[in-house]
Amino acid sequence: MPERRLPISTPAAAGPRRHPRRQRRHCRLLVLPAFALALVSLAYLSFSSHPNLPFHDVPCQIEFLPSVDDLVEPGIYNNFTGFSLNYISKENVSSSNGIFEPLFGGHQSLQEREETYYARNQTLHCGFVQGPEDYPNTGFDLDENDKIYMASCRVVVSSCIFGSSDYLRRPTKSKIGPYSKKNVCFIMFLDELTLGTLSSEGTGPDETGFIGLWRIVVVEKLPYKDMRRAGKVPKFLAHRLFPSAMYSIWLDSKLRLNADPMLIVEYFLWRNKAEYAISVHYDRTCVLEEVLQNKRLNKYNHTAIDEQFYFYQSDGLVKFNESGKEPVLPSCSYHYLMI
Repeated sequence: MPERRLPISTPAAAGPRRHPRRQRRHCRLLVLPAFALALVSLAYLSFSSHPNLPFHDVPCQIEFLPSVDDLVEPGIYNNFTGFSLNYISKENVSSSNGIFEPLFGGHQSLQEREETYYARNQTLHCGFVQGPEDYPNTGFDLDENDKIYMASCRVVVSSCIFGSSDYLRRPTKSKIGPYSKKNVCFIMFLDELTLGTLSSEGTGPDETGFIGLWRIVVVEKLPYKDMRRAGKVPKFLAHRLFPSAMYSIWLDSKLRLNADPMLIVEYFLWRNKAEYAISVHYDRTCVLEEVLQNKRLNKYNHTAIDEQFYFYQSDGLVKFNESGKEPVLPSCSYHYLMI
């Protein structure tokens, strides 16, 4: 496939905001292409909220291009298996006691989970699962205008703050070029509590729904009471929230974006012929270390942490061996637990 220049296209214009919620439509059953930048490399991001990090004053030197002028998207450089993927949007499954409880993630069996790992035509659970019509929806409700705007995004930078748990850090405008300001969607998901806090502090969104470059998308009825768990929805399900996006950058709310998103995509994906980039944790290299740290900080119920870790071990997770010859990611080097 020949190289081609990025199309200059602007996401759908923002419609009126903050109107009463309509009944939530089911998300389009589309697949995000394999190109996804899920986590931005920690380099070139502000660590002002982490003064004790070992490299706080010594950021990594990354040789970004000087600008996005004449940036050319490369042709496809990998062989892909073509298959059709759809998502379960509604189910009616009774539990062992005959009582049905609709869940945001649905009622997926372990066998169904195993089947999802195969690259073939299939329909699977991937969040946003609803129960029958007479049941309440399972959460993560979005305004229809927001969903239309998000469906038009081709390149996305997204983050979230739930439970008023953090400060809102705006991308550094001077580092973001005109092309990205026009063509990249900067989406900040907030719950109503966080929005209320920002508004009371005089830093709420303007009349168009923006705070700086961030377009504020308010989420009603979070699917999980635990704010950390609720935050995993936009973090891991960007392909559901942005069904037309080719590239997605997830930014932790404790970090500030200090580089142009298109330069990040070029450096980590295009230049290295990669499909996916993820940052290495600044301190820990093994899930076992993350288990212990989560317990020290009492982030979750300790029994729940142990159960999840035992489940990972039963799937073949082993302790990371620094002297081993295996690459880092196939071992237990992933830097957080998904609970």
